[in-house]
Amino acid sequence: MKAAIASIRKELAGIYPKEETESLIFLIFEKLKGYSRTRFLLANDELLNKDELLEIATIIARLKNHEPIQYILGETEFFGLPFYAVPEVLIPRPETEELVQWIVQENQQLKPTIIDIGTGTGCIAISLQKNIPHSTVLACDVSPVCIETARRNANLNSADVAVIEFDILNNSPEFRFPDLNIIVSNPPYIRETEKTLMQRNVLDFEPELALFVQDERPLIFYERIADFALIHLKRPGLLYFEINEAFGIECFDLLKQKGFSDIQLKRDINEKDRMIRAALL
Repeated sequence: MKAAIASIRKELAGIYPKEETESLIFLIFEKLKGYSRTRFLLANDELLNKDELLEIATIIARLKNHEPIQYILGETEFFGLPFYAVPEVLIPRPETEELVQWIVQENQQLKPTIIDIGTGTGCIAISLQKNIPHSTVLACDVSPVCIETARRNANLNSADVAVIEFDILNNSPEFRFPDLNIIVSNPPYIRETEKTLMQRNVLDFEPELALFVQDERPLIFYERIADFALIHLKRPGLLYFEINEAFGIECFDLLKQKGFSDIQLKRDINEKDRMIRAALL
């Protein structure tokens, strides 16, 4: 195994930073052998069979093409929970865990009814259902692949989350929503002009539908979801967004103009405006 690890380091040198390469190596062996971190550190002298070496070679070839490790392995972790990761569905981000943590901390006593709009893998909805006692959670998406994946992930985590098809931009198909206490969304918010700043593993492999908005309407999802909230939030109710760091003030002003109050911008671990919360009183 020591030789295999050295080979992986050599193959990925210059493509990934050293720290990321070490993380990738552990993820490969966690998937391949079911190793914990401790077991991995103690397994240096173990021999790998021909099939295992072939699988490692296949994974490395895909990594060298900048394919995300989550898609290669078919799984990822979010908020301490396992999730299936499939092409056409956005890979959950650490920044979004901070949004979930904020919602969990503020709503432990509420027994809320929650909807996650544009659910993707279902990571936000499922994490909230598992961590807020007596919560009722709905999730919606426009993508059939996302809907199927979110349902699979709900089953994987034994989470009671209802996943439905709903297009927030067109309010279709018609659906009778319950009174909601919390609306949360991590909608598409990257402008087309920002593509040049992005890594190949995102641009070449992750779904554009979940990432990008037109330059001339960068806040379109926030506008539509805020309007949806005005109709479906039970007062007092809360609206949470993940946002583009470049549009913190614009999101704040948008929500204020729509009639929301107690609006709070929150920075993530990298000191970027990444989340916003607003109340409807």
